Amino acid sequence: MQRTLKQLAIAALFCAGTPLLSYANDISIYPAPFNAINPELAGNALPGMNDIDIWTRIRKGFGIPDLDNALVESQTQWYSSRPDYIQRTTVRASRYLFHVVQELEKRGMPTELALLPFIESAFNPEALSTAKAAGMWQFIPSTGRDYNLKQNMFTDERRDVLASTDAALTYLQKLYGMFGDWQLALAAYNWGEGSVQRAVNRNLAAGLPIDFNTLSAQMPNETRNYVPKLQAVKNIIANPAAFDIALPKVDNQPYFVTIGKTRNIDVKVAAQLAELSLDEFKALNPQFNRPVIIGGEDTKILLPESNAEKFKANMSKWTQAFSTWTAHTVSSARERIETIASKFGTTPEVIRSVNQIPPRMVLKAGSTILVPKTEETAALDTDLTPEIADNARLAIAPDVPETRRIHVKAGKRDTLAGIASRYHVSVAQIKEWNGLKRDTLAAGQSLQLHVPNAAHAPTRVAVTHRAAPVRRQVASAKAPVRKAAPAPRKVAGKPLTLASGNGARKQ
Repeated sequence: MQRTLKQLAIAALFCAGTPLLSYANDISIYPAPFNAINPELAGNALPGMNDIDIWTRIRKGFGIPDLDNALVESQTQWYSSRPDYIQRTTVRASRYLFHVVQELEKRGMPTELALLPFIESAFNPEALSTAKAAGMWQFIPSTGRDYNLKQNMFTDERRDVLASTDAALTYLQKLYGMFGDWQLALAAYNWGEGSVQRAVNRNLAAGLPIDFNTLSAQMPNETRNYVPKLQAVKNIIANPAAFDIALPKVDNQPYFVTIGKTRNIDVKVAAQLAELSLDEFKALNPQFNRPVIIGGEDTKILLPESNAEKFKANMSKWTQAFSTWTAHTVSSARERIETIASKFGTTPEVIRSVNQIPPRMVLKAGSTILVPKTEETAALDTDLTPEIADNARLAIAPDVPETRRIHVKAGKRDTLAGIASRYHVSVAQIKEWNGLKRDTLAAGQSLQLHVPNAAHAPTRVAVTHRAAPVRRQVASAKAPVRKAAPAPRKVAGKPLTLASGNGARKQ
């Protein structure tokens, strides 16, 4: 590494006292907090002060009693027989493990919990399940809001490395406080606290034990295998040589530092200034839903330590616009994507792609979308703000004509006024459509009408992005919670899933 964390901290403090000469001076670099590490614990000296790796540190902090049953043996066999999968997942995990372990130690929690994203998402912070569970720790939208994870058009903190880890550990602590047993807490993380509590109550009433092995008979297959999967991964991490697996070396040092910033910047520009590939930048900052990062006091960017100073230095020399996007609010349903694209000098394809608008769908009035900045909008200083982001909404409807043509044959007692009322049009419109000069009708006379198309009425709201009120209480026991995408595996000839696969996990 080019600089130690101490040097970075000094540099940040020095810059904080200098005049605001450029945009680069708006940002600060925050190293990982040294006081988060307990120097009293073996292996937990300051990063870089010893030669142990993160795996050794994790092993030293194991604190959950080992689970021993047939499912653990089956899961251990499954994982250990796939060294390529273990290698890919542990390499991906190497970006995040130091932070997760550090947070666990700050809270006095067992460090094998740092392996839980192995089961949930294979350490992919961009993972999205069919149940709309997102991120490394797999929160569904409602549970994310319960734990104060912001979700709007521009940001989804369920994928934020720092925010989602904090939320997941807080939730796990709550569950342990409820059950006083980490295995039951993990089962509740997967199945739902209400479901586990009811199982406990049934066994207590029957005079039966309430340990995981006993209670697992009442659990769905997904949960019955969930804790054994974590135990299987723990077994391999504890002694990889016994399974002929070589873990990648992961230094017992922070992989990233935090950049505090106050202004908007395009994701591509940020990656370029940090001298990172776009994929690597997104791996550390997957919470940004759109190609622009909305600046603000709470906005944070994660960068590898060696790239943080490059980012700041390159910013001071940057002569182009930091952000090339602004917001546009759709004034009416008649404002089509093609019209908007022409107005802002781009193509309908760009508008659809950036705003994730499916083909054959149109925007509804009141929708907020991203559009390229023009000379006119740049002069008006119409930058996106956190307030715009929090209140933005995107609603779409099928692209069908507003009206459809029908033919009506007048009856003996029909009048123009009656037909107009029946079909929700006006007498003047009927006369215009049919070239009528008088208000009288002849029996059997055929009329052409243009009536409102039922399919044009709002039938689907694709995304409603309004800042939801923060709910600090946990959702009801019937609301489904995080689900990770299934990965096939076998136990006793039956397929299993990597994490939640059947929607049974509840909050």
